Amino acid sequence: MKIVLDAGHGGTDPGAVANGLKEKDLTLAIVKHIHRMLTEYEGVEVFLTRVDDRFLELEERAAIANKLNADYFVSVHINSGGGTGFESFIFNNPDAKTIAYQNVIHSEIMRAIGNVKDRGKKRANYAVLRKTKMPAILTENLFIDNPNDAAKLKSEQFLLQIAYGHVEGIAKAFGLKKKAEPQPKEKTTQEKKLYRVQVGAFSDRKNAERLVEELKKKGYSAVIV
Repeated sequence: MKIVLDAGHGGTDPGAVANGLKEKDLTLAIVKHIHRMLTEYEGVEVFLTRVDDRFLELEERAAIANKLNADYFVSVHINSGGGTGFESFIFNNPDAKTIAYQNVIHSEIMRAIGNVKDRGKKRANYAVLRKTKMPAILTENLFIDNPNDAAKLKSEQFLLQIAYGHVEGIAKAFGLKKKAEPQPKEKTTQEKKLYRVQVGAFSDRKNAERLVEELKKKGYSAVIV
C-alpha cells in the first residue's frame, strides 16, 4: 500500500509560531520519524510531500497523493489559538473507511502521547482533506502557543511518541505486519578463529613490561602472557 505523509506548512509559510518554536519545523520532524518507523512494515511504500523546508500550495500536496494513487494521506500539524491537547480531522462528508481509520488512529495517538487532553475526532472542509481522492486525516498535535504544550513539543522524546502513535494507528487500521527480523548469520569455522600476534619474547619480565608500555603509548592493546 502507498501512504503519503504531509508535513504542514514550510518555506515562506512557517505556520504557527510561539514559545521559540515553528510549526513547519515540528511537523517535518514528526513526519520524518513516522516515515522511518513505517519502513519497518511489510508491503508499505511511504512518500513525503516535502523532505525539507520548502513551500507547497495545499493543492500541490493533494495532487502529489492523487498522482501516486495513494491508499492513505496523513497531514501533520501543530495547533494554536489558546487551547491545549490533541484533535484529528477528516473531511465533512467521509465514507465509512475514512471514519473507521480516524477512530483507530486517533485512539492510538492519544494512547502514545499519554496525559494530554483529547479534543475529539472532528470533521472539516480543509483543502488537503477535500482535494485528496483517498481516505485522509489531518492531525493537530498540541498547541504551540500553550507553554505547557510547547514544553512537550520541545522534547525529542515527545515528538517520537507522537510519531509512534501515528504509526501504531496506521498499522492497526490497515493490518500491517512488521518485517521479520533478519536471522544472525552462523559464523564459519574460519570466522570463529582468533589470531594473536606476538611482538616480543623476554627472559626478564621487566623488559616485557617496558615493551607493553611503549605499545600502549602508540595506541595498541598489549598483554603479557
